[in-house]
Amino acid sequence: MSEKSIWWGGERPSIEDLNTFSDVGLQGHVGIEFTEVGDDWIKARMPVDQRTHQPFGRLHGGASVVLAETIGSVAATHCVDRSTSAAVGLEINANHCRPAFDGYVIATATPFNIGRTTQIWSIRIEDEAGKLVCISRFTAAVIPTDRGRKQG
Repeated sequence: MSEKSIWWGGERPSIEDLNTFSDVGLQGHVGIEFTEVGDDWIKARMPVDQRTHQPFGRLHGGASVVLAETIGSVAATHCVDRSTSAAVGLEINANHCRPAFDGYVIATATPFNIGRTTQIWSIRIEDEAGKLVCISRFTAAVIPTDRGRKQG
């Protein structure tokens, strides 16, 4: 990506804005928290605890995907005019590289492509020692906000 800001309007979103929904829905349930934002990247962390473990005490692969889709969706949403458009998940894949047992995992999302109708993001999830836990690719569709729920 270029050296200029990717964010809609050229301004980085605030951490407060990114964490607007941090206490609701699945994102709130698993404790995802946005921590940093740069000109062309965004970071969030998620605790590795009883909420995100699989039965053998390791980080559940599905929890990694929840983190990846959350950070990708939020990043994509802040690259469009939110008064007219929304970015919604279209496809996600993930490769789980190593286990995490406790502490936090930290996700960093960077764009491959920010297009008019689709966006593609790379999400790297690392443990607190900086070791790769999961690598994911997330594709978002950019849709008009008036294309939402059917009324009636």
